[in-house]
Amino acid sequence: MTRPRHWSLGAKLLLVGAPFLALALAAVMLTLWVSWQLDGGAAAVNEAGRLRMQAYRMAMTASLGDQATLARQAVEFERSLALLRDGDAERPLFVPWDDTVRARFAAVQAHWTRFGPRWLAAPGASLAGLPLDTAAFAAEVDGFVAAIEAHMSRWTALMHLCQFGMLVLAVAASMALVYAGYRFVLEPVGQLRDAALALQQGNLGARVHHESSDEFGTLADGFNGMAEHLQSMYRNLEARVGEKTAQLEEKRERLEALYEVTTLVAQATTLDDLARGFVQRVRRIAHADGALLRWTDETRERFLMLASDGMPDAMADAEQCIHAGDCLCGNAQVEAQLRVIPIHAEGRAVAPACERSGYATLVSIPVKLHARLMGEADLFFHSQHELSASERSLLAALASHLAGAMENLRLNALEREAAVSQERTLLAREMHDSIAQSLAFLKIQVQLMRDALAGGNAAQIQQVLAEIDTGVRESYGDVRELLLHFRTRSSGEDIEPALQTTLRKFEHQSGLKAALQMQGHGLPLAPELQVQVLHIVQEALSNVRKHARASQVWLDVQQQPQWRFEVRDDGIGFAHEPGALDETHVGLRIMQERAERIGARLEVLSTPRRGTSVVLTLAPPARAQAAAPALDAAQPA
Repeated sequence: MTRPRHWSLGAKLLLVGAPFLALALAAVMLTLWVSWQLDGGAAAVNEAGRLRMQAYRMAMTASLGDQATLARQAVEFERSLALLRDGDAERPLFVPWDDTVRARFAAVQAHWTRFGPRWLAAPGASLAGLPLDTAAFAAEVDGFVAAIEAHMSRWTALMHLCQFGMLVLAVAASMALVYAGYRFVLEPVGQLRDAALALQQGNLGARVHHESSDEFGTLADGFNGMAEHLQSMYRNLEARVGEKTAQLEEKRERLEALYEVTTLVAQATTLDDLARGFVQRVRRIAHADGALLRWTDETRERFLMLASDGMPDAMADAEQCIHAGDCLCGNAQVEAQLRVIPIHAEGRAVAPACERSGYATLVSIPVKLHARLMGEADLFFHSQHELSASERSLLAALASHLAGAMENLRLNALEREAAVSQERTLLAREMHDSIAQSLAFLKIQVQLMRDALAGGNAAQIQQVLAEIDTGVRESYGDVRELLLHFRTRSSGEDIEPALQTTLRKFEHQSGLKAALQMQGHGLPLAPELQVQVLHIVQEALSNVRKHARASQVWLDVQQQPQWRFEVRDDGIGFAHEPGALDETHVGLRIMQERAERIGARLEVLSTPRRGTSVVLTLAPPARAQAAAPALDAAQPA
């Protein structure tokens, strides 16, 4: 029920203080008016006192016989009388008239009318009575002043009364405001404080009993409503806590299930491990009595069982492979969604095999990845079972994780196959470009040996044997070098350790001195580029070992402004024409192909009897980074 609002807190305080404020304003105005009257009366008293002084001065002037001065003084006396009679508009000077004051002023005027002409026109002999007349006139003036002062004393008493009344009014107003403040402010605040303390101490039944319709009444209603709400919440707190605890437990179980499946996905290396681990976990998570995982191909005509858990042996053996549409399992529709299927419908079994195994409910969960159906997970329950929205969402999420894991395993298998194929291709190319050449040479020498043996030419037989021995040694060296090429890989981002390892192996094989010189500081090479650079350097060193007849080899590496590798020797050199790479320059052709693969430039500088330089200049960093991804498909793992 809404309480009608009449007076606000401000209106109540204004109602209490307004009368006192009006009385105070009236008293102040009255005091100001009385003060103004007293100021004017005081000025009038001063001016009346001047009349007395002017009378004695005129009497003195008359006794001296100075008529001109006496005339001026009479005019001044007349002006003072007119000022008292009319007042002064420029300053507060006015006579506080009443009957007595008017009578006294009329007496002064009459006396002046009667005796003034005599003072002004009296001869010197007639001045004998002037002092008495002057004294009598001064007495009239004194009577007028006394009448004004008597009137002013009444105004003064009235002003004192007003001041006392203001003091009493101030005290009464203060008491009234204090009482109103206590009644309308402090008391409601105290009630709110006491109720808040009681509520803080656990007394949820605390209420504020305030029946006013002001702001504190509104606060009291709000406080009471809040307390009622808290009390009602506390009554249902245990149920709410239980409900929230159940929700948190459900979320914890959901996260735990997702974590288990995520861990399985990360650790499973084979499809068999993934399938068996998934059916075990999903059965436990769903509290199912049995679980199956089926896989289907692109045609979606058959569903093959990958793993089962908790299923009868007879049913597991019978359903190793089912055709789409033969039973409730194996839904081949791409848009298939999670289904909860009762085994019994209208008193008959819709899935006899499941019914014979004692199952009452089947939950079919499609395993899909990007709208591609990859299989189906089936859960079996002995009792009638329904899934909540959160359980449906969880099972769908687990199936999605499984689909992603199966796809990753497939892609990893394809990647491994591609890597093996690439490695075999690389081995074949290396063997073709190196060992195959030597074997072809040996084949020719074998034929020459046969001819020499048939002709009985001993010298030719020895020469051919020497050639065969040289060819076998070179083939053996090529095989060892090929193995070293595949074992040497860059470590980290710095190519210098790999280059040093390569030079040490070269020194061990050839017995030649090899020196490495690094210049500048540049951006590190990508691992794919490092591998190709090492192969080219190794091939250049192999050519030095085989053909150069050198005594020393140098490897100069320049890192700025771009990477540059130069292999120099002091061997016999050869006559080289740019672009002329025939079948006798197998090593140079291999290096040229590798350089083109990484977007680099290969230069061969050689002069007979002055050594040979093989210079590899890589592309600028931006082009090298763009070419690096293209090596992923060509470089073996």
